[in-house]
Amino acid sequence: MQYFNFIGRFKAKGKYKKTYRDAKGSYLNRIRWAVSMFYFGMGLCFATWASRIPNIKTALDLSDGHLGTILLALPLGQLTMMFFSGKLVTSFGSNRILPFSILMYAFSLTNIGLASNAWQLGLGLYFFGVFGNLSNISINTQGVYAEGLFRRTILSSFHGVWSLAGFTGALVGLGMLALKLHTYTHFLIIALIVVLLVAFNFKFLIKAKETIQPQKKKRFRKPDKSLVLLGVIGFCSMASEGIMFDWSGVYFKDIVKVPGPLIVVGYTSFMIMMASGRFFGDRLINKFGRKRVMQISGVMISSGLFMAVIFPFIIPCTIAFMIVGLGVSTIVPTLYGIAGKHPTIPTGEALTAVSSVSFLGFLMGPPLIGHIAELSSLRFSFAFIGIFGFMIALIVSRIKAIE
Repeated sequence: MQYFNFIGRFKAKGKYKKTYRDAKGSYLNRIRWAVSMFYFGMGLCFATWASRIPNIKTALDLSDGHLGTILLALPLGQLTMMFFSGKLVTSFGSNRILPFSILMYAFSLTNIGLASNAWQLGLGLYFFGVFGNLSNISINTQGVYAEGLFRRTILSSFHGVWSLAGFTGALVGLGMLALKLHTYTHFLIIALIVVLLVAFNFKFLIKAKETIQPQKKKRFRKPDKSLVLLGVIGFCSMASEGIMFDWSGVYFKDIVKVPGPLIVVGYTSFMIMMASGRFFGDRLINKFGRKRVMQISGVMISSGLFMAVIFPFIIPCTIAFMIVGLGVSTIVPTLYGIAGKHPTIPTGEALTAVSSVSFLGFLMGPPLIGHIAELSSLRFSFAFIGIFGFMIALIVSRIKAIE
């Protein structure tokens, strides 16, 4: 790929050399800040929706089963868009697609707030998923480009900003509930914030064009082996992440048997460590290399889940979920960074391939846990998913692209 030259092609000399270097560094930081704000806006939208699910369920008088069925509309929208996101980003540029997609993502959020019955909620969630996937591919393409400008690993910090936005969205949601604001009003306020983020930062998105030579189109093309393996690693990581999102509270309630208010301790400890790991993960990767960090991360996922299974008590389980949070924190951002630099496949399309397989883990992990738990026990199902961490460490050692 070829990045735009944002400072100029002259070579600064003498007393102007330091001024040029400082100006270049300052503009690079402004680019990084702009890309971070798009990650923040996307995370804020998703967390805002999640914070209102119980209220929407009550307002529409939905049963647990009915709500579960309607919620499938969101991943269905994401899966639908996966077939087109990479090609759109490659054809039109992530700097053009990202502002459009994230504004439509915020607009779709407000439409969810207007839903007055089940089918309207399902339709709103479908388009929320469609534009969520398009935003995801374009925003991570920008993240890969920014990492190329800095010439060091910074992608994990972008995902850390997304996690930080998740906390912010949850806190804002609590505040909106305390003020008894209507769901649509809440969503509209968040959408306006996203509009402001886009307005102040879209000019600093990276304009880049792919210089990869197009390959001859074949009716059947063999999938790229390295991308498939990266996708499998992502599948294992996101399956582990998914069960933490959906089942950590249930585990603390049914297995650890903590009092009601403490049910959220496991989930909260996981989220805090995942966000923290993403902010300092880049330093570890730059110091020790991607391969070693990812291998250790895989072992941490397995160790944490097995620890929770062997010691089902509040303190050991809290520590165990913190270990799992650290383990999953850097894997997906690192995978995106590797896939985005593929030598023969455009960034957007490579990211789509890896994220598609990875996202299946996020979708299939939680239901798989439920079925295994029904056949045996929840502790056994957590132990089963625990194997995935060791699989990550094993597969990482076999991929030459990971250094």
